Amino acid sequence: MDVPRVPRVPEQRRRDVADPEALGFGVLGPVRARRGAEQLSTGSPQQRALLAALLLREGRMATAAELIDALWGEEPPSQALAALRTYASRLRKVLGAGVLVSESGGYAVRGLDEGALDLAVAQELAAEAEKAKNAGDLCHAREVLGRALALWDGEALAGVPGPYAEAQRVRLEEWRLQLTETRLDMDLEQGCHAEAVSELTALTAAHPLRERLRELLMLALYRSGRQAEALAVYADTRRLLAEELGVDPRPGLRELQHRILQADPGLAEPSAPQPEPATASVRPAQLPATVPDFTGRSAFVAELGQVLASAEGRVMAVSALAGIGGVGKTTLAVHVAHEARAAFPDGQLYVDLQGAGPRPAEPETVLGSFLRALGTADSAIPATLEERSALYRSVLDGRRVLVLLDNARDAAQVRPLLPGTAGCAALVTARVRMVDLAGAHLVDLDVMSPDEALSLFTKIVGEERVAAEREAALDVVAACGFLPLALRIAASRLAARRTWTVSVLAAKLADERRRLDELQAGDLAVKATFELGYGQLEPAQARAFRLLGLADGPDISLAAAAAVLDLPVEATEDLLESLVDTSLVESAAPGRYRYHDLVRLYARSCAERDELPPAEREAAMSRLLDFYLATAAGVYAIERPGDRLVHHLERTAYPGLTFDSARAAQDWLYSEANCLMACVRQSAHDRSLRRAVDLLWATKDLAESGANARVYELAALTVRDAAHEVGNAHAEGRARTVLTTVHLIAGRFKEADEEAQHAMALAADANDPLPSCWAPNDRGIIALYENRHADGERYLQLAIDNFRADGSDVGEASALCNLSRIRLAMGRTASAIELAQQGIDIYDRMGLTLRLANGRYALGIALTEAMRLPEALHQLTEALALFHEHRQPLWEGVTHFRIAEMHLAAQQPTLAASHAEQAIALRGIGGEWRRGTVLTVLGRALARLGQSDRAQACWREALTIYEQLGSAEAVEVRALLASKAAA
Repeated sequence: MDVPRVPRVPEQRRRDVADPEALGFGVLGPVRARRGAEQLSTGSPQQRALLAALLLREGRMATAAELIDALWGEEPPSQALAALRTYASRLRKVLGAGVLVSESGGYAVRGLDEGALDLAVAQELAAEAEKAKNAGDLCHAREVLGRALALWDGEALAGVPGPYAEAQRVRLEEWRLQLTETRLDMDLEQGCHAEAVSELTALTAAHPLRERLRELLMLALYRSGRQAEALAVYADTRRLLAEELGVDPRPGLRELQHRILQADPGLAEPSAPQPEPATASVRPAQLPATVPDFTGRSAFVAELGQVLASAEGRVMAVSALAGIGGVGKTTLAVHVAHEARAAFPDGQLYVDLQGAGPRPAEPETVLGSFLRALGTADSAIPATLEERSALYRSVLDGRRVLVLLDNARDAAQVRPLLPGTAGCAALVTARVRMVDLAGAHLVDLDVMSPDEALSLFTKIVGEERVAAEREAALDVVAACGFLPLALRIAASRLAARRTWTVSVLAAKLADERRRLDELQAGDLAVKATFELGYGQLEPAQARAFRLLGLADGPDISLAAAAAVLDLPVEATEDLLESLVDTSLVESAAPGRYRYHDLVRLYARSCAERDELPPAEREAAMSRLLDFYLATAAGVYAIERPGDRLVHHLERTAYPGLTFDSARAAQDWLYSEANCLMACVRQSAHDRSLRRAVDLLWATKDLAESGANARVYELAALTVRDAAHEVGNAHAEGRARTVLTTVHLIAGRFKEADEEAQHAMALAADANDPLPSCWAPNDRGIIALYENRHADGERYLQLAIDNFRADGSDVGEASALCNLSRIRLAMGRTASAIELAQQGIDIYDRMGLTLRLANGRYALGIALTEAMRLPEALHQLTEALALFHEHRQPLWEGVTHFRIAEMHLAAQQPTLAASHAEQAIALRGIGGEWRRGTVLTVLGRALARLGQSDRAQACWREALTIYEQLGSAEAVEVRALLASKAAA
């Protein structure tokens, strides 16, 4: 990196403690001076030019002749020397004694603290970044280089006259570009290609002849899956260089084009991706703890270890362990994984796929968790299984990661979760033998040998007790069928009871329910082993074990468990921790608990058999649903104070949590998303349908979050179908209204309108104000997107009337803003502005910050159409900040899109392209239709920037999307492509 080094002289002083009165200077922007926090006047432009010339010499003396030449060049005024002395005198008064010194008719700035000049700080940071980069620490290098670039405040030496300042401006701008290119290069090495496209698009527009920026843009687009655009950038560049300079692109650019055409695997991902330190945990270490008393299985340990060791240099190493429940598959896999950790320095991923339970984990949900653990932001996680799987493999490319997929249902569940790249490996456990998992090393795990079983039992119980009753111990391990899980539970029971002898345990196993036969056959063996542990529980423990096993979620929080048990949190925690001690329940994390899926099945069978009266099971699940609904309603009320929705939700008998801040409320909602949706699905039966659908309404933010959209949609479909089956018009109408929102977000307008039509009819039958208000509101939005403006106006007027009848000011404001969009599309711009402002006035009056963002969004669109562009930018920028604050990635994306449209109207295509790229970067959110709209606008911006080939690539992709969806927008895009072809 070419760092413009300004030498340090002895007069610079290093201070260990910051001086609040110390002088500071800036040249990376307007020339500024400050004393502490106070800004000092630097005088006229020529006076600032003198100060800049002295600062850039960092203490070295400049003669009067040199300074006159710097300020005025070859034609100085007749009184140049007198003017120079006047400027120096004024600066000396401002800066204080001893700072601007004069010697032999020359001048210098002396006595400054280290770091007093922003340029010197930038130089030191750039040098530190270069050192970190050479050492391979790209994370630190990027962070430091970002701090250096952040010191610029616009153009260096802005507004400073004179030839010296002009020369320095050119030099500093070139250095700034070099630093930016270096940082962007490291961005791509870190895998941040999608985020880099927006910045590179703007930079190439500002510096069209800078080939290195074009090369980085091509690579970023290619790695973002936008090959056609990457090749179009090369075509644009070749044409521009020929027209402007009469030359061809340099060899590096031509080579990159060739590699893209050949789909060179080396381009697919960075050669040495490193994690972002400020996002999520990007070096995951998710393996459960290995048991300290692991016993035997030495042949399997060696065999599996050898397979994992072969991962380097192979496409992928996959081992699949199969065996009956309780045979120790997970224990062995975890032990082997820990043994192999050193061979996988980039981390280890773990998931329980719950394959033996009624609701196996969805691969797309697992991929979402894995991508977050690998450092991928929620906004970058795609919606579909195929896209998530592809991104997952891309993120893992070049890394050495071990993936432990525990308790899989079948090969179909596993395939999307396999890394598929050299250096990575996967360990899979399942109850079935995965003969259809291509390339897997299959291991059939049987029960332990008698010697291994006795050794495990002895380690847990103690050598002294077993040696005294060896025959009884052999009876125990035989009664357990040599199953490791059964052995561990039995031995743990005995170890916890010092008054028992081994013979007592052996007698219990022999007498209770004829377990010897059962322990030797299939799943009954596991159930019999659990029966032993369950039989030793105190009544309160047994009740907790039975009832908590009823919940379908992947785990359960302490507060939710307290609701199920109808106990105080403290008493619930004591019970759960005691169950953890028995190994019947696992502690997933502090304050969270989970069952092994087989244990959960056993707990439910116990609940069906032992819970008296039987109605207690239903009451427990009703309390859980109440807890989730009450808490979710509280979160909704914090986000949207004054919204009438909470008044239309079913009343709950059990209270929910309260939160001190909106951030804590949002954290709860997103962390509990899977548990909430599992509760909705489980509650989709006649007696709890209304509360189940209301829980969906209260958690509508999950539908827009990207990472949770699919699980939310599945829950909504479950409730709709259940309500339809039992003829519950109230619940079905609400469920269909929720699904309307889901389809709208995804751009599936036909499906959305069908659901909304049904919802309106059902709402009339059930006399339910919620769908009566929101379904026509949604139909108005659908009609807007489908260019049925008269229909949209009618629906939205109906929605406004219904909201007013319900006393819902918030709903009325929402419909007014949507009607503003309709009026705008009908050419009634003044009416559109007035309606949007009415909506904003309502939101302002009620103090609704999130809803206010929607109002500002609508007003910004209308002001753009009215060509009141500064006002439009203000409204849209305010909306963007609010959407970001409230974690609304969908609306962040569409607001970036609208800002792009505004900049196009303002003849600012560079800014338009930048915002369009930021909208595209929120991929997977809003569906393919929204992506098509953004690509269309991006193409318009690129066309105005002279990048016609890339523009056409964007339009061709948009046209493909529209044709697949059957969208009317295809006509507009065909026209754009035809006009460019004709040109």
